Amino acid sequence: MKYLSIALLFCVVLSCGEKHHPKVLVFSKTAGYRHESIEAGKMALIDLGKKHGFEVDTTEDAGFFNEENLKRYQVVIFLSTTMDVLDVVQQNDFKRFIQAGGGFVGIHAAADTEYEWPWYGKLVGAYFKSHPKTQEASIRKVKDFGTNTTPETWTRTDEWYNYKNISDDINVILNLDETSYEGGENGSSHPIAWYHDYDGGRAFY
Repeated sequence: MKYLSIALLFCVVLSCGEKHHPKVLVFSKTAGYRHESIEAGKMALIDLGKKHGFEVDTTEDAGFFNEENLKRYQVVIFLSTTMDVLDVVQQNDFKRFIQAGGGFVGIHAAADTEYEWPWYGKLVGAYFKSHPKTQEASIRKVKDFGTNTTPETWTRTDEWYNYKNISDDINVILNLDETSYEGGENGSSHPIAWYHDYDGGRAFY
């Protein structure tokens, strides 16, 4: 979703911390299923940084999640992480990063991560429930967000997630039209992209 990716990253980066040469950490550790798209996602984010003036570090080392290191970044992106990727100490340091005003972007399987950590579930805004086969579906814009180029509706082929424990506090940007594909389980209000303020920071999925 090229329209959404640029909008989300810009709104997170430009609203968090210093405005000149902001720095982003892309974290893609997996402890469960690993999406083949992760490597392409890293390259796409690095290219976005080069084009739009923010630095991008990538890692799968959870040791990066210590308080001193996280101070170097304005935004942390979970790129299709899965299952339990941080230990308790790392969780606490990441929590302090958000509470100090840090930004979070979750991409795809970030919702399939840290099921036993309720704070993270509220940060990301929902947990993965299931998904049907990869297929074409229609996306409907709910509200403008950081860009006026997002169309009212468009169609693409992807692995569409169903969600559980969806927070009442999220601001939905895009909904899936469940009448346009098979296997949707969230009904007429099926969020696929959202944002919210959370525990002192900002979160986008």
